Amino acid sequence: MADFEKQLTALETVVERLERGDLSLEESVRLFEEGVKLSDACKKELEAAEGKIQLLVEQRNGTMKVTDLDPEEVVEED
Repeated sequence: MADFEKQLTALETVVERLERGDLSLEESVRLFEEGVKLSDACKKELEAAEGKIQLLVEQRNGTMKVTDLDPEEVVEED
């Protein structure tokens, strides 16, 4: 999860810089592209964590059914 926190912090920095509005068009586009990549990476990590939590809850109480996640799709942390 350390990667998630680093990516989220980097994304917040990108957003803050873009919101200031004092960048050139080229720099704004570059930062926007970086922000999209960071956002996608954060979303992927969150979805993987959500999948793990759903599986753990299902295993624990046996009443929840996971219908939107294939256990083989869960990304393992290194």
